[in-house]
Amino acid sequence: MLEAAAQAGEAATRVPHLWHYAGAGLGMGLAVIGAGLGIGRLAAGMAEGIARQPSAAGQISGATNLPLFLLEGVAILALVFCLLIVLMR
Repeated sequence: MLEAAAQAGEAATRVPHLWHYAGAGLGMGLAVIGAGLGIGRLAAGMAEGIARQPSAAGQISGATNLPLFLLEGVAILALVFCLLIVLMR
């Protein structure tokens, strides 16, 4: 009886240490979802702008490349930070 209680106590103390894995997984998921939504909205706006004014396609696509790269860079940094949380623990 005492052994079962000791094992349950050990399991209860191990569980809080695993919360950083759940937090990192949630952070990675939110980063990917947010980046996907942002890139999708930006690409939709670019396609709509090109459809409205096809002669400015080069300027529109050139103007949207930098925000796309920055948004993807932020998503990659968020994933790296979440992986660092998991690996440094």
